[in-house]
Amino acid sequence: MPRAPIHIDFLNALDIEALSLTNEEIIAAVEDGLAAQGRGETVIEPRMHLIPNAGGNGHFNVLRGSFRAPIALAGVKVIGDFVDNYKEGLPSELGLLLLMDPINGVPKAIVDGSHLTDMRTGAITAIGAKYLARKGSKVLGHIGARGTAYWNVRLLDSLFDFDEIRVHSRRKESRDAFGEKLSADLGKRVTVTEDWRSCVEGADIVVEASRLNAPEPMLKTGWIKQGAFVVPYGTMSAVELSLTDIMSKLVVDDWGQCKSGQFGSLRAHVEAGKLSEATLHAEMGQIVAGLKPGRESDDETILFWHRGLSLSDIALGHFMLEKARRLGLGQRLRYA
Repeated sequence: MPRAPIHIDFLNALDIEALSLTNEEIIAAVEDGLAAQGRGETVIEPRMHLIPNAGGNGHFNVLRGSFRAPIALAGVKVIGDFVDNYKEGLPSELGLLLLMDPINGVPKAIVDGSHLTDMRTGAITAIGAKYLARKGSKVLGHIGARGTAYWNVRLLDSLFDFDEIRVHSRRKESRDAFGEKLSADLGKRVTVTEDWRSCVEGADIVVEASRLNAPEPMLKTGWIKQGAFVVPYGTMSAVELSLTDIMSKLVVDDWGQCKSGQFGSLRAHVEAGKLSEATLHAEMGQIVAGLKPGRESDDETILFWHRGLSLSDIALGHFMLEKARRLGLGQRLRYA
């Protein structure tokens, strides 16, 4: 039988910038994906890692997942995580998302994975805070200044309109530049701190997105006040083993991928049994879908560990493609 031509939609980094996605659009797209996950309308497999051992300081993450209707897409994202890329003027995370038809496997689209990863990570952090942080949270302490960090702060502030934003990162030049960009974009003062403690101690919301070469307990449990919402998601653990002991609720994005693998902020806590199926309160999708409660009182101190969901990539990538079609952006490539 004659076969119709097959084309692939391609959105590069410039196309995604031209989309000018709003804070609300990013959060809504990712939240819809989480709700579908919570309702059991998806398939997600734990991420895999490729360590090239080619002389670079990093690895590749391979994320896989699939949605039933209405999104009706399967996806695989491959994204590098290379700590020293700043020395070459490159972001630490560069990658691509491939989207396919889950019924017949036909390739549908390729989307730049760098902007996508930054935005969906910030959205996951913000959605976590929407359901798990105190409604009156006014002080944010944020560790880390990589690409995902910008969207963490921007999207969190869009929900909470903080009175005080504190940021810190290992390199002075990166934290100063980060503070200046945030201040200009958010139209408010951002405090750049010289150390971890002055950044996070007593904050209502604490985000740890550090870039350590090896696990080291830089964030001390004693700095976290009762009622705070804490989001540690660095590749290497930067928190004390006692951090989970003070938590009223422990929430993850996907237990299947959090309980396995060699990386992640709470890897040692899983291995020590402090985070397990018995101690886990819920996956974030269950809370968004209304199947499990989020925050139930201001006194609760809550931790949310997200490792990054293929489903969030697919949901946001799908939204990007739909908006690109309306705006006439992107390219169409002949596949077969």
